[in-house]
Amino acid sequence: MSDILVERDGAIATVVINRPRIRNAISYAMWGELARVTHALGDDDTVRGVVYRGAGRQAFASGADISEFQENRKDTETSLRYGEQTEAAYQAIRHCPKPTVAMIHGYCMGGAMAVAMACDFRFAAEGARFGIPAARLSIIYGADAVGQLVDLVGPAYAKDILFSARTVGDREALAIGFIQRLLPPDELDPATYAYLRQVADNAPLSVRGAKLTVQLYLEGLDEARRERLRALARETFESQDYKEGTRAFLEKRSPRFQGR
Repeated sequence: MSDILVERDGAIATVVINRPRIRNAISYAMWGELARVTHALGDDDTVRGVVYRGAGRQAFASGADISEFQENRKDTETSLRYGEQTEAAYQAIRHCPKPTVAMIHGYCMGGAMAVAMACDFRFAAEGARFGIPAARLSIIYGADAVGQLVDLVGPAYAKDILFSARTVGDREALAIGFIQRLLPPDELDPATYAYLRQVADNAPLSVRGAKLTVQLYLEGLDEARRERLRALARETFESQDYKEGTRAFLEKRSPRFQGR
């Protein structure tokens, strides 16, 4: 069985990190597979939301598989190659045009934190634990991932998490804004999928545009990015979904959006 699984339920896809015997530690090959399946889901017009999760309830993922480091990160050359592989996975998730949710049971550590941060939302079960132990391994966490951590929790908490390499509990993670939902374990799965089904019922062009607008705002809205957003808005106004939304409102019924 694959270490990265993709499951489908209607318009919602689930990417499962599938190594429960070792807390879903992510191997070098798995980083590449995460990027590949994410690109494929982003290009699939039938997908309207993506969940990332770990197999079982012990861990979302314990991070990179450190047992591989003596071979795959043994010197500068291999470390740079490894970093390119992990960054490709993070970038694929960050730039996936579909709404993404990291659904977190148990431990979410190291590189798994970057996977979760690359998602639009992080929904967690009570008892979840978070941490970036890079300072215990003499590793400098990637600039984009650190930037996302700063955007989520602010510079002081980001420094605290990175300097101390401590484990952050579920309540603190919610209080500082790292996660957006904290639920009893039995309620996390149904609540996550119910939320994404609600999103999937909305106009895909609008959702995609909202996601891109937030992304470009955070990157800095120069004139080229503003024009890109204006072009996307024009595409929306000319779409069949815009006409359907207007008709449905006037006819007092739920719209049936097709994403075009």
